[in-house]
Amino acid sequence: MSTGETGVAGRMIRMRARWVVGAALLAAVTLAAQGTAPAPGNTSIRATDLEADVRFLAGDGMRGRLTDTDGNRQAAEFISSRFARLGLSPVGSDGTYFHRFDLMTTGLGDDNRVRLRVPGLPPRDPQLGDEFYPDPASASGASGGAVVFVGFGIAAPALGHDDYQTADLAGKVALMLNHEPGEFDADSRFDGVVTSEESRAVRKILAAQAQGAVAVLLAPDIHNHPGRPGLTRPMRRVWPDQPPHVARYQLASWLTAVQIPVVQISADLAERIVEAADRSFGELAAAAERHGGIDAVELPGPRVEMTTSVVRRTVPNRNVVGLVEGADPRYRHEWIIISAHYDHEGTTGQRIFNGADDDASGVAGLIEIAEAYAVAAREGFRPQRSILLAAWNSEEQGLLGAWAYTRAPLHPLTQTVAVLNMDMIGRNEEIPAAGGPRFRGLAPQTAESNRNAVNILGYSRSPDLRRAAEDANDLTGLELKFRYDDNSSNLLRRSDQWPFLYRGVPAIFIHTGLHPDYHTERDRADKINYAKMARIVRMVHQLSWNLAQNSGRPTYSVP
Repeated sequence: MSTGETGVAGRMIRMRARWVVGAALLAAVTLAAQGTAPAPGNTSIRATDLEADVRFLAGDGMRGRLTDTDGNRQAAEFISSRFARLGLSPVGSDGTYFHRFDLMTTGLGDDNRVRLRVPGLPPRDPQLGDEFYPDPASASGASGGAVVFVGFGIAAPALGHDDYQTADLAGKVALMLNHEPGEFDADSRFDGVVTSEESRAVRKILAAQAQGAVAVLLAPDIHNHPGRPGLTRPMRRVWPDQPPHVARYQLASWLTAVQIPVVQISADLAERIVEAADRSFGELAAAAERHGGIDAVELPGPRVEMTTSVVRRTVPNRNVVGLVEGADPRYRHEWIIISAHYDHEGTTGQRIFNGADDDASGVAGLIEIAEAYAVAAREGFRPQRSILLAAWNSEEQGLLGAWAYTRAPLHPLTQTVAVLNMDMIGRNEEIPAAGGPRFRGLAPQTAESNRNAVNILGYSRSPDLRRAAEDANDLTGLELKFRYDDNSSNLLRRSDQWPFLYRGVPAIFIHTGLHPDYHTERDRADKINYAKMARIVRMVHQLSWNLAQNSGRPTYSVP
């Protein structure tokens, strides 16, 4: 499971069209009318089989399954071979079990310059590192022009916010603030105190580019962070002198869409630009909080020219996918996705981050559910709807495999009934009293207090799916805890269900919780509670079968 440090977050579009009330009521009734008979093949899910797969995936030979390593590729081949052996249909790229996509890393080039021109004054060249640096999402190139202030640069009309509604950016440079309105407002439409998806820099850049901007300046939101005259983040943290242990990947389809220079600038430089137009940067920044978005402010007089040099490297990547084809011609075009992620954190020196719970446990559960459907098929039972088994890659790098799928799905998202994502299902939640920032927002609790518990997240966005999970649990008797959807821990946005929720697909996150071994070399196979894990996997399999067999489908709603 991702640490959440990449800022992958956001509130789903609130104004998304919903189903008519009659259809929603019908779905609720049909989903609630679940029987208690076990799904065909359910009893084939065994603790011993789960343990064997966890021990293989989390063995030292996999070297932590870090993205773009031999161990990661070996894990993908292992999962695909199991899918093939179990008779799943290869619905991936070119008839394979792989959904292929590209990642991208960026390096700092050797020609990065900014020049500020103010009428009547000699040109001024801000200093790289002290006053500006290229944003990692920037394209390489040279451009410049007059400057227009566009607030936070967010285009989210369905949230009732659009900073471009009065902007004329054709041939101009967009000056915008980092972060989002209401950053510390618990009632903010942008997800309260949790950083929202709309604040992601590449989304803002693409919005400005779509309006005709030839370059973008990203500046600190000084009204929310007073006393910060410099850059939002020091250059050494964004462009370190030494390559980081784990490469900083981004989704290639996002970066290749950016075709203009983008630079981060200091608050002091932003103030100089704005003062040259007889305005106050502090006043403009505060005005950007306006409900609904700012009226764009032309800044006559100053011109900003920039050259950016960023070296992009494309990294081929892949998710592993296999389909259980539905039997009913009325419903087989509707898919249910069951997922987990197979990557982890790799190695550091002699330390191996095996990732047994995170998330070899979920992948082992995925394989056992695939086997349960294979057993059912041999006995003459097939689901009415189709079931996609998906092992995502690069979750630890920012949910990149799941984001890639939602951008290029194998089947329309509108025909995706639900996503059931398993991430860390092998332990009991244990939050130490002084656990530090990794456990921010989570109340201290013992493993013993959670010995029969499993967290279900995403429930607030589909009450239908919550009820369906409760019904599926009748046979397993787990303690389902519906918590953390609205929590500063940001757990809801830290695993692969989030990109689907953001796109309006009902999705839940099945998760036994964090513990002191999370993201350490102590997360090993011998720490897993396989008996409890088997019950969780049976519950998820039962839930998927119930969803596949019912005429109604869960609705999505924004809390």
